[in-house]
Amino acid sequence: MMAAPGAALVPVLHAAFVLFVALGAFLVLRRPHLARLHLPAAAWGVLIELNGWICPLTTIENDLRLRAGLDGYGGGFVEHYLLSLLYPGGLTRTHQLVLAALVLAVNGALYWRLWSQRRRRQRA
Repeated sequence: MMAAPGAALVPVLHAAFVLFVALGAFLVLRRPHLARLHLPAAAWGVLIELNGWICPLTTIENDLRLRAGLDGYGGGFVEHYLLSLLYPGGLTRTHQLVLAALVLAVNGALYWRLWSQRRRRQRA
């Protein structure tokens, strides 16, 4: 029965990862060394959305839920937990592309700002 705590913990970790992917560049503005973690995470998140893949964390969560005697769910983490809040009709390919574009736009703008600040400091 060790799977039940894991089944509850994985979605919390997954949500934290999704937030880090989407908004981690804000942290990088204050702590530039975090870019080493955030850039690969953001790239992974964009790839998941652009390709319509299911994140391995979703598979792990469903496996732990089934081992704990709970129901699993179809689709991905974003679809199961988040899109019901944002898109009650369900996840479509267009939604995935919009999510990927938003992650790229937000992070691109923040990294551009970070790069611009560093460049100004180097010139001064």
